[in-house]
Amino acid sequence: MMHSALLSLAFDAAPEGGAAGQLLARSLTTYQDFCAASSLYVNVFGYESPEFSLNPNLLGALVQNGGSAVGVFAPDGALVGFAYGFPGKGPDGREFHYSQAATVDPNYQGRGIGRTLKFLQAEVARSWGHRTMRWTFDPLLARNAHFNFDALGATGIGYLPDYYGRSDTGRVLVEWSLEGEAPQPRPELTAPRFDVADWGTALAERDELWIATPAVPPADTDERRAVRSAVGRVLSEAILSGHSLVACKRINDETAAYLALSSTERSKDDS
Repeated sequence: MMHSALLSLAFDAAPEGGAAGQLLARSLTTYQDFCAASSLYVNVFGYESPEFSLNPNLLGALVQNGGSAVGVFAPDGALVGFAYGFPGKGPDGREFHYSQAATVDPNYQGRGIGRTLKFLQAEVARSWGHRTMRWTFDPLLARNAHFNFDALGATGIGYLPDYYGRSDTGRVLVEWSLEGEAPQPRPELTAPRFDVADWGTALAERDELWIATPAVPPADTDERRAVRSAVGRVLSEAILSGHSLVACKRINDETAAYLALSSTERSKDDS
């Protein structure tokens, strides 16, 4: 059985200098769709090694067996956004839909396509009977963290070191409820005045725990590894102590900060 949630978008999301027009967001259903998704995935992430390619046949099997493969198409029919996922089950037996990746053509980024992909993927997940979605992201990508927490209303529930079985791949595990009303934007937050020297440190203010992180990952490989280790250690300690990540605020061009709340404070925040 193939699920094919459809959604048309009427907002202007044309690239700079391009023609305005209606975008179409839908499930991917054809081999041509899957090949276009594979190409977009490799090109946007800049993958060159063949082991990082995405098999179109795999995508075709996913959409017919509990998974998701959704895309956003430009007025000329070109695929400009793509996300895919599959059914998952945690060590505690809880089932969820796992979103493996989402990517948007750089010419179309910042125009709401990422959010549209996630909500369409959520519709597909619900059609398979899932009520929760999970995914991971690089904790040094503050922009992604802000999108996950502040825009979507997801929650960081774990830190997974060397997630892909190799060094420098530590990831934050995110959980997103697919039940209830769409999340509302979080109120404006005031983070501490962290700077570069504070990366990988935490500061408790009132009932809030703030964790400093780079606004963008360091370009130097050794520095990035060291910072990821420091930030990951503090995030892990916060989560193991009963906190969850609920927001990420950019402080300046160099530094951002995660907000972690205890279960008690999260309950107040949701009421």
